[in-house]
Amino acid sequence: MKAVDTNVLVRIFTEDDPRQSKLAKAFVGSQAWVTHIALVETIWVLRSVFERPKADLVRAVEVTLKNEALVLQEPEVVAEALSLFKTNSGVAFSDCMILAVSKKAGHTPLGTFDTKLAKIDGTTLIRSS
Repeated sequence: MKAVDTNVLVRIFTEDDPRQSKLAKAFVGSQAWVTHIALVETIWVLRSVFERPKADLVRAVEVTLKNEALVLQEPEVVAEALSLFKTNSGVAFSDCMILAVSKKAGHTPLGTFDTKLAKIDGTTLIRSS
């Protein structure tokens, strides 16, 4: 199965460049694989470059999860990360993905200096003594 890069997903979600958006959709066709990294980067671009609000980021992940043409790497992990993202204010989707991947692999707690992330089960705040 072919895979897609971040910029392909961004063109599909934003349609900011009609020519590239059309080409991106044609490339995906009936199916393409989406890695965790491509999804995380896409959400970062939508937030930081396109200044999309959290609700739009949530919708983008939900659309990707439900889209039969976009086959996600470990969709259950993405669904867990999305759930964490939706229910925890001020925590980045990328951090939620890191935690969800860590949990699935059985490598917790996830150490962090991020006080907001550290409020989520499966994490621990690293502090100086």
